[in-house]
Amino acid sequence: MQTLDQQTSGANFGSGDIIDLSTAAHNLSIPVLFEEAVANHEGIVAQGGPLVVQTGKYTGRSPQDKFIVKEPSSENHVDWKANKPFDSAKFDALQERVSEYFKTKKAYVQDLFIAAHPEYRLSIRVISEYAWQNIFASNMLIRPTEEERKNFQPEFTVIDAANFKAVPERDGTRTETFILLNFAKKLVMIGGTEYGGEIKKSVFTLLNYLLPLKGVMSMHCSCNYGSEGDVALFFGLSGTGKTSLSADPERVLIGDDEHGWGADGVFNFEGGCYAKVIKLSEKAEPEIYNTTRRFGTILENVVIDPKTRKLDLDSEALTENTRAAYPLEFIPNMDLKGRTGHPKNIFFLTADAFGVLPPISRLTEEQAMYQFLSGFTAKLAGTERGVTEPQATFSTCFGAPFMVHHPSVYAELLGQKIREHGVKCWLVNTGWSGGAYGTGKRMSIQHTRATIRAALNGELDNVPTVTDPVFGLQIPQECPGVPANVLNPRNTWSDPAAYDAKAQELAKMFNNNFKKYADGVSEAIRQAAPVVKE
Repeated sequence: MQTLDQQTSGANFGSGDIIDLSTAAHNLSIPVLFEEAVANHEGIVAQGGPLVVQTGKYTGRSPQDKFIVKEPSSENHVDWKANKPFDSAKFDALQERVSEYFKTKKAYVQDLFIAAHPEYRLSIRVISEYAWQNIFASNMLIRPTEEERKNFQPEFTVIDAANFKAVPERDGTRTETFILLNFAKKLVMIGGTEYGGEIKKSVFTLLNYLLPLKGVMSMHCSCNYGSEGDVALFFGLSGTGKTSLSADPERVLIGDDEHGWGADGVFNFEGGCYAKVIKLSEKAEPEIYNTTRRFGTILENVVIDPKTRKLDLDSEALTENTRAAYPLEFIPNMDLKGRTGHPKNIFFLTADAFGVLPPISRLTEEQAMYQFLSGFTAKLAGTERGVTEPQATFSTCFGAPFMVHHPSVYAELLGQKIREHGVKCWLVNTGWSGGAYGTGKRMSIQHTRATIRAALNGELDNVPTVTDPVFGLQIPQECPGVPANVLNPRNTWSDPAAYDAKAQELAKMFNNNFKKYADGVSEAIRQAAPVVKE
């Protein structure tokens, strides 16, 4: 009978410069890791077989605790206005403390890949103190074959010391929590947080640094293609529908979150999906819903009845940011190669809680660059302490916390790709209509799917449009499956004057935010700004 510690890939796991792995558990299978997690009281098994875990104090990312080590090989490429520097000597000292910490812990190790394109693929070693985090990493990244693992040599290492707490006065961190990236040492260290998403997003940040240096666009977006091979990209921040809208039963999914766009097309970074599952609907989102009933899925902070082991996906008792991490093969119509051609359509998704933006509108190239650099969505009342009304959120490139270079680097790459391949660009509001949050209603997902389907099928190419007088957007006046009065947001408000006032309010927010990018873009892009009346 094979014991736990005998189950290795044959790779060399002796003492190394980073951490001693001679007694670690290496490349355990998912069933064995499940057994370990349950035995360690890390989580409980729900009906259907998923493992439900709680991440304690932190139920989301800690972007203010993320730092990049300032060192000669990378410092001239990093946008230090958006990324916080960390002292190299402090990093080395903290690394020694983390290494000592693991001498008293059982470490779990997974050897994995990131990026489906063989030319850009990186080998990643993930070391964690929780067995469930090893399952999470295995679900989210690309799993090598046993043959590939025999002589595996990691190019980057991620160490997740979830329960190790930094001492800011000594370690140079902001709090007890830290997410530190060291490009020179090819090492990521995470501590003071149990949230699994820090592993995923740290690896994404690595590629956001490396790929643009090779002329490859790295993107926080989902990707799918239709029966004719027509590829679509969906950019959007959390809560805008990026995962749900790309998981279309009529189209083949490449990936739901992180991709590269190179000379021969688009490729997925990941081997899994990390879907938000709060109030998940079996009817509206059956593909994702079914993953919450499968063995192998990790469910973070989902409420569960401890006796019946039934899930309550509607409950926000622990957090609104409940998540499911599952491998790509759990989704039907999945292209497991993770590669496809160049996109024909790009959708920028925004959950506009102000009820101002139309459900869909066509963008010029300059407007697309403006929206990409703006990265607008809205936080809702009640989602964070102190938020009592909708707040505009601007996250450049639809992923500011993960972008290492200056935003203009990513925008220029995207603009080149759009021009080169004649890509059609659209702005899609998955937020509110008929009024702001609290008065209006959330856009119907059926209407949103209908607008996207019409755009993909070319049904909006020749319909009459009207130009929004504030945002300059081309709004279709007809769309199959969507009532005409829904298409123009001003028509859905009972008080048009109130709509006009709210539109001006949002326009000012856009313009104030864009001031930080104005000097680095063309006049044509600056002219794509909303019109604010004096």
